[in-house]
Amino acid sequence: MKRIGITGGIGSGKSYIAAVLVKMGYPVFNSDIRAKSLTNTHPEIIQGLKTRFGEHIYVDHQINKAALSAKIFSSEEDRLFVNGLIHPFVREDFNAWCMQQRGNVVFKEAAILFETGAYKELDATVLVTAPYALKIHRIMERDGSSEAQAKARMDHQWSDAQKTPLADFVIKNDERTPILQQLEEMLATIIS
Repeated sequence: MKRIGITGGIGSGKSYIAAVLVKMGYPVFNSDIRAKSLTNTHPEIIQGLKTRFGEHIYVDHQINKAALSAKIFSSEEDRLFVNGLIHPFVREDFNAWCMQQRGNVVFKEAAILFETGAYKELDATVLVTAPYALKIHRIMERDGSSEAQAKARMDHQWSDAQKTPLADFVIKNDERTPILQQLEEMLATIIS
């Protein structure tokens, strides 16, 4: 079974590409959704976050997203701690999920696939890109955020230029280049 990573910066449309792959019949593991679930349910993650940030980091047995986001975006040390705590459990979860799948190819959607080094455990990676202005527009439309807020979130991530050398395939999600054709060409190479 080939394990293929899908990544891209905020606003690139990686979730849209993942949804297209699902419609094409391919299983896709969403790392961000699983990380959020594990953050609320995995005892070691819960204890680690409470030890680091205090009991208030959870409210009614749910992660206090605003408090955790404030920590992550204001401290590189805290961001690295949280990633180092959560991502090994997400990898274990992905491996267990893979064992339940049928077929020759599975996909792992992850926002920070390159940043965490998780791409090294995969057979290939797909980077979804989009023009900067389009990403900003998508973030503002999706989240109801201001342009400054959207730019601030993008500035905390690696750029496409940093990610591209690590990617095996690049899918342009610029609302002009046909997506299906790009995916079919990528799949033909992976499956061959």
